[in-house]
Amino acid sequence: MPINVTMPALSPTMEEGNLAKWLVKEGDKVSAGDIIAEIETDKATMEVEAVDEGTVAKIVVPAGTEGVKVNAVIAVLAAEGEDASSASAPKADASAAPAADKGAVKADPKADNAVVGTADEARDPEMRGDQRATGGASASSSRPEGGRVFASPLARRVAKEAGVDLSDVTGSGPNGRIVRADVEKAAAGGATRKAAPAEAPKAEAPKAAPEAKAEAAAPVAKAASDASILKLFEDGSFEQVPHDGMRKTIAKRLVESKQTVPHFYLSLDCELDALLALRKDLNAAAPMVKTAKGDAPAYKLSVNDMVIKAMALALKAVPEANVSWTEAAMLKHKHADVGVAVSIDGGLITPIIRRAEEKTLSTISNEMKDLAKRARSRKLKPQEYQGGTTAVSNLGMFGIKDFSAVINPPHATILAVGAGEERAVVKNGAVTVATVMTVTLSTDHRAVDGALGAELISAFKRFIESPMSMLV
Repeated sequence: MPINVTMPALSPTMEEGNLAKWLVKEGDKVSAGDIIAEIETDKATMEVEAVDEGTVAKIVVPAGTEGVKVNAVIAVLAAEGEDASSASAPKADASAAPAADKGAVKADPKADNAVVGTADEARDPEMRGDQRATGGASASSSRPEGGRVFASPLARRVAKEAGVDLSDVTGSGPNGRIVRADVEKAAAGGATRKAAPAEAPKAEAPKAAPEAKAEAAAPVAKAASDASILKLFEDGSFEQVPHDGMRKTIAKRLVESKQTVPHFYLSLDCELDALLALRKDLNAAAPMVKTAKGDAPAYKLSVNDMVIKAMALALKAVPEANVSWTEAAMLKHKHADVGVAVSIDGGLITPIIRRAEEKTLSTISNEMKDLAKRARSRKLKPQEYQGGTTAVSNLGMFGIKDFSAVINPPHATILAVGAGEERAVVKNGAVTVATVMTVTLSTDHRAVDGALGAELISAFKRFIESPMSMLV
């Protein structure tokens, strides 16, 4: 029986991706764990591996196809002993597959459904496929009309070895799909229940409600809005550059953030002279190590590295602000995982320094350099840029004095860092010159109130102005 290989969800928010390259061709034999393709998401290029074995009978979506929907069939494998040339494959329209208004490629209802996962994930196929709600699992129930049982390949293998009849097992996976744990429970004598397929009476399709009509009209309204904008520039003095996946994701998340997160902002000035002096001394004391390019310092600290550390320690000092808002509860984080905004071609990404409060400045510096380098080449793994408890956005290198950053949920805060510049300040009644940096804390008022936000940014200022405290 042919096995459909579907477009995987490589992150919880992924809805579509670009099939950049096939690493196999029709007729090739593959085993579970073999790398078969490269997929571009809005943030990175990921290697994808097969979780079942067979022969590539049909490549449905060609390399270079953009906007392939999650769960769309991208290839078909012929199972062991099956003639690859006769393996049925869904009718594929490569040009239509990515288009949202034409829908994803439909799978052959008679074919087993397989999933693919990233090579960096756990090696357990069920964890990649059935236990990940966003994975490439089939959208069909394990008890569809006609009586066919839907189960993962691993669940089928375990059931065969244990002598368990899958028709007597209730699936606990996505949409009722049977996973290994269900089979093991049945084999151990746990209670199982055969779910008879519920046959719903046929009825006329209900008439569309006014709300549904309004929703259906939304794309038309949007198109009309776009058309009205284009009409303003009928002289043709512009070039239309289609949005890529990253730009669409950035736009969507920023709109959601500003619409759902009640922002408020706190700004203050930090004197940098002590920090700059300490940075100079630490860099001068860096030991030399051998590299491919010859001897080089083991580290080279930047101001931003010290900002990351200060923000992490501030969250440790004010743990009530190290939180994320959910409708059901406040999530109080045990560590400060600091995201750092990195500009890349076409947008930005926020790699995360995990447990930054525990790391030395040199470790943070070297880790940040590695993350930024791989971010610009789009080689970050999802776990390296998803999550986190706060973020830092530094535009000081561009000479920006101060600005306000937009919170990136699930964070409750983000710190916007301006340039350090010499300013006249008053000390002990006398005017003197100091290097001053303005920082602005954007805060989710649902999670962090004004006084708590002020306590957090004040703690940050103390660490910046007394930098030796970051070393003890």
